[in-house]
Amino acid sequence: MSATQLLRLATAGSVDDGKSTLVGRLLYDTKSVLADQIDAVTRASVDKGLSTPDLSLLVDGLRAEREQGITIDVAYRYFATPQRSFVLADTPGHVQYTRNTVSGASTAQLVILLVDARKGVIAQTRRHAAVMALLGVPRLVLAVNKIDLVEDPATVFGEVSAEFAEITSALGWKPDAVTAIPVSALHGDNVAVRSENTPYYDGPTLMEHLESVPVDAEPHRVNLRFPVQYVIRPRTAEYPDYRGYAGQVGAGSVRPGDEVVVLPSGIRTTVERIDTADGELDVAHAGRSVTLVLADDVDISRGDTIASPEDAPEPIADFEATVCWLAEKPLHPGARLLLKHGTRTTQAIVGSIVERFDEQTLSTEPSPDSLSLNEIGKISVRVADPIVADDYAVNRHTGSFLLIDPAGGNTLAAGLVGDAIATVEAAGVVAGAE
Repeated sequence: MSATQLLRLATAGSVDDGKSTLVGRLLYDTKSVLADQIDAVTRASVDKGLSTPDLSLLVDGLRAEREQGITIDVAYRYFATPQRSFVLADTPGHVQYTRNTVSGASTAQLVILLVDARKGVIAQTRRHAAVMALLGVPRLVLAVNKIDLVEDPATVFGEVSAEFAEITSALGWKPDAVTAIPVSALHGDNVAVRSENTPYYDGPTLMEHLESVPVDAEPHRVNLRFPVQYVIRPRTAEYPDYRGYAGQVGAGSVRPGDEVVVLPSGIRTTVERIDTADGELDVAHAGRSVTLVLADDVDISRGDTIASPEDAPEPIADFEATVCWLAEKPLHPGARLLLKHGTRTTQAIVGSIVERFDEQTLSTEPSPDSLSLNEIGKISVRVADPIVADDYAVNRHTGSFLLIDPAGGNTLAAGLVGDAIATVEAAGVVAGAE
C-alpha cells in the first residue's frame, strides 16, 4: 500500500468531549463494524435506557472504561473507505494518561483534537496542543463537537476556531495545516454526512477531509537515512557471494548509483541495486522496506546507518533530549539504562535532568530532582556506542528513541533528540491555562 493510500491518525481531547462517540461514529458510518457488534451495542444501549445506539461502546472495550465512561488505554482501530485506509489511535483524555497520548500520537500524520462546543478551548486543549507540537504532528483537525447543544452555533464555532488558530500558530503550525469542523458525533452531523444544521459552515465533512488531506506532507528535511536491520548472507550455491543490507528507508530516497556513506565508520561506497521480494526497484522512498546491495565489500552490521554523504549526521555519544517518562518508578540523574535508537541498542547513562516541562502553563522548572510518571523533561544522555541521529524537529523517524529498563526490558521513556520543549515554551501566548 502506498503512503498516499494510508493515513495514520489519532484522537485527543478532554474527558466527556465525545471522542469515543466520534470514533464509534467513524467506524459505524464507514461500515467497519460487524453486525453482531452493532446488535450488542444496541442491546446495551436499550439496557441503559437510551433510544439510539451509544456508539462509544464500540470503542471503549475495557470494563473499567465502560463503567466509568472514559477512555483509559490507547486502542488502535482500522477502517477504510474506497479512497483511503486508516489506522486510528484512540487516546485517553485524562491528564494522568499523558503517556498514553504521547504513545498514540507519536506516529500520527494527523490528530483530531476534540473540544466540547459548550466549554470551548480549555486547559486540556492547550496541553494536548502542546504535546502535539512537541511530537511534531504535521496536521491537526479541531472537531468542535456537540455543536447542536449551543444556542448560537455559528458564533461559538467562529470564536473557538479563532482561539485555537492563535494557539496553533504560536506553536508553529501554518494555517493550512489546521482545519476546524463543527460536528455532532451523536447525530453524525458533518462526520461522514454533511449537515443541514450548519449552514454557516461550507467546508468538508470530517470524513471528506480525512480522505483528501495530503498524508505525505510530513517534511523529511534530510536525505537518505537507512538504518540497517539485518545483513543477508545466504552462502548458498545459487547466491555464494550475495551480501545485502535489509532495513526500512527512514528518510529521503535511494536509487542505484547513489553515493552513500556508512555510519559510524564513515566509509563511502555506492548503491549497486535495490532488492525486494518482488524484484529490483529503481527507487525506494521513505517508509519502504528493501535490501540494499552495495558496490564494495564494506564492514556493515545491524545498527549501522547508510546515509547520503551530502548531509550525513555526525555520530553522537553525548546529547540532550526531550523525554516523556512512562514508568511508575521516577527517573533520577545517574540512572543506567538501555537506549534503543532505530536498529541500535546501547548502554546509556542519564547525566542530569536539565528541566521539567509543565504542559499546563507551558513553562519549565530548572534542575528538578526527578521525572515522575507522565512528566516531560529535558535530560542529558551519554551512550556507550554513538548513535546516528538527527534532531527530532528535522526528522521524526531518526530523531526518536526509547529508554529501556536493562533488567526487565520494559520501556521507560519515549525520547526526542534535541530541545523540543524550547519551541513550545516560546509560545507564551497560550500560557493562560485556567
